[in-house]
Amino acid sequence: MSGVNKVILVGHLGKDPEFRYLPDNAAVLSFPLATSEFIIKNGVKTEHTEWHNIVMWRSLAEAGHRSLRKGKLIYVEGKCRTRSFEDKEGIKRYTTEIIPETFTLLGRSSDFEINELLENVTHSQK
Repeated sequence: MSGVNKVILVGHLGKDPEFRYLPDNAAVLSFPLATSEFIIKNGVKTEHTEWHNIVMWRSLAEAGHRSLRKGKLIYVEGKCRTRSFEDKEGIKRYTTEIIPETFTLLGRSSDFEINELLENVTHSQK
């Protein structure tokens, strides 16, 4: 039986996404996504925020580039990937990223710009 690698997140963009094209012309969009939960310990309610590195590819990246901005609330569904790279000092490092297969803008209608209201806000990578 094969395993399951499925991630579902609902959170706010921590900053405006970074959009670029790779040499092979593949579009890439990356941004931090904050998810928060409240924990009650000894009668004190505290908020814990987890930060996730989101990396969108190709047509999904282009759709995200048109509609995503810092502070937007989104639903993300995708896979978790860990990759290695060498830092500036040549030390091997690891990073874990969420690779979305789909995303949906959430929030009140008044939060969206008028052109976002006119288009379908759910995008899937096919």
